[in-house]
Amino acid sequence: MDFRLDEQQLELRDTVRRFCATRFCREDLLRGEGQRVDRGTWREIAELGVFSLLVSAERGGLGLGVVEGAIVFEQLGAHLVPGPVLWTTLAAACVAGAADGERLVGGVEDDHASTEPIVVEHACEIDALVVLRGDGVFVCAGADLPTFAELAPLDPLTPVGRAAALPRGEHVGDTDAAAAMRRTGTVLSAAMLLGVADAALESSRGWALEREQFGAPIGSFQAVQHLLADMYVRASLARSAVYAAAAVLDDPDIGDPALSCAGAKLLAGEAALQNARTAVQVHGGMGFTWEMPPNHLLKRAWILEHSFGDGEAHALALGNAVEEMSA
Repeated sequence: MDFRLDEQQLELRDTVRRFCATRFCREDLLRGEGQRVDRGTWREIAELGVFSLLVSAERGGLGLGVVEGAIVFEQLGAHLVPGPVLWTTLAAACVAGAADGERLVGGVEDDHASTEPIVVEHACEIDALVVLRGDGVFVCAGADLPTFAELAPLDPLTPVGRAAALPRGEHVGDTDAAAAMRRTGTVLSAAMLLGVADAALESSRGWALEREQFGAPIGSFQAVQHLLADMYVRASLARSAVYAAAAVLDDPDIGDPALSCAGAKLLAGEAALQNARTAVQVHGGMGFTWEMPPNHLLKRAWILEHSFGDGEAHALALGNAVEEMSA
């Protein structure tokens, strides 16, 4: 079995990377803090084919697999692309206008056991809201879209809003569809975390080569080298888990989808959070400032960590699975 990306997949990765590098450079992101999603750029993302990645060719999409989705979302995560890109991609097959970039689609998992208010990312600018419940997939749009109160965001590039409750919405998918959307969302959010982990490593490596102390680049110091080596190992381990999980979703016969997704999200979350923290450490006092990448990478990692289950939830699921298999 060949575990390398083929030529078309490499071309896909490089195309998305070039697009993100020109549209979402660090200076542009800093200027966009607290701003709404630029609809023109959003349509450019759609023209690139991001939102129609997983839509079948018969329905006008690209009809690619989750592996290709992971390739794309790794780059989106590395470049801190703003906006509800993940939920819009997941909803493209069931929400008209999502695939072509005409509608921003947010999403949330509605746990009936919770009495907490519902918090939704980009709530005050979305055109539709996908709600994943135990009995299926629901879409709230138009008059059904609730009114959200804006909250102070943890990540200035990810504004949030709060609603006391959600309407039922239109039922567009059964329980199997909801489960499939959750699994795909878990892997793609893990891919974005992988991108954050890689970006933190690259930022730290560049800084270590540039920053000098005692007349030498700090990258020549063994303590810094050890930090960078640990970052590389975490990112590599997460990459293996993410792409393995994506391959399992494309072909469930080769593994257990639930366990693969849980493992990918757990390892990618740990890699992103720890690499971003280490990037702050490598950058020293500069790492805490808003002008430097580690600040934004760490905040985005915190946001993505709680998307489609946090590390604790996935670790618990894996532990329960191991206990059942050994019983």
